[in-house]
Amino acid sequence: MSLGTIARKVMGLPEPTGKDGTGEKRAVGAPRRSEATPPPAVNPWESAGAELRQQTATGTGNGTRPAPSRTSSGTPWAPQDERSGAVFVRRLGRGLVWFVVVLAAVTGVRAWFIPPKASAPQAPAVKAEAAYPDAAAQAVAARFARAYLGWDENKAEEREQLLASVLPPDADATMGWDGNGRQDVLAVQPGAVTKTKNAQARVRVEVLVRPGVEAGPAKDKKKAPPVQKAARWVGLDVPVAESAGEIVVTGRPGLVGIPKHGPEAPDTPTTETDPALSTQTNAAVDKFFSAYAAGDIDAVTAPGATVPALPAGVEYKGLVSWSADAGRGDSRTGTALVSWSLGGASVEQVYRVTITRVSTSDAHRWQVDDVRGGSA
Repeated sequence: MSLGTIARKVMGLPEPTGKDGTGEKRAVGAPRRSEATPPPAVNPWESAGAELRQQTATGTGNGTRPAPSRTSSGTPWAPQDERSGAVFVRRLGRGLVWFVVVLAAVTGVRAWFIPPKASAPQAPAVKAEAAYPDAAAQAVAARFARAYLGWDENKAEEREQLLASVLPPDADATMGWDGNGRQDVLAVQPGAVTKTKNAQARVRVEVLVRPGVEAGPAKDKKKAPPVQKAARWVGLDVPVAESAGEIVVTGRPGLVGIPKHGPEAPDTPTTETDPALSTQTNAAVDKFFSAYAAGDIDAVTAPGATVPALPAGVEYKGLVSWSADAGRGDSRTGTALVSWSLGGASVEQVYRVTITRVSTSDAHRWQVDDVRGGSA
């Protein structure tokens, strides 16, 4: 099949019936028509009308209308049935063209009224790092500091056993101690945990120690009584590491200094006082603290108040000062300075006291409802 035949099939044009392209099928041996000779009539209906007129004039008609003769030379082309494959290809091509046109129109019109939204930039994913187990590190470091700074030359094995419980296997449990002397640990206070790298950290521990007694200077060749040394705070930086969810001490610690005093305190606002109420309630507050030391406060506290009694051995010496804060209402707060006798000495301490006005049918009075130590 030639390219021209394929093109005529797609465009729906008929195939030519003559080899010379004129649409006429020339008989073999027939002379070629001269170009100057006019072509015969190509309308079959005119030929049929001429024959009918001729038959009518000659009287040969028998009342039956003859069918018009169709000669192959009178038609420019011969009608042919179009193949179903060509129809399908043509319709498919037209459908694809219309689909592309409609799609372009729809997307274009939508963009006029609904502009595309710019995608928000995604934040970079940050891998959350697991928090370091500070509480566990402080507990292990405190146990280590108590065992490390407490020793007794008569109980060397006891110290080694205590240290081995927080050290890796096969670690040196003596930790550099030469096995001499004695030192007691009175208190241990774990502090800040500073993470370094590779699951390691440094824990600051403050330890109150008291060195062992020493012999005093000899007088007149007589042995002097032993001298008790003063207790002191020392700092200890303990290296630790997290291993399989547990904390272990990884090596020897280092002694560090302790500041001589704390940082400066922030300025606190001055509280206004109520002189009249302070004078009016001074006796009630004094009576409360006297009963507070004796352990019998039910009669001097407001109904429903719960104030635990002081431990035995504390004696009340007197109310040094009492001032009620300025304010309104039946519940007021003030500051009391109280002197206690404790351990053979007098100690003054500060309390914040809440008092409540209790009314009866014939009178009213102020009673303590709550007491808190300190000035905050």
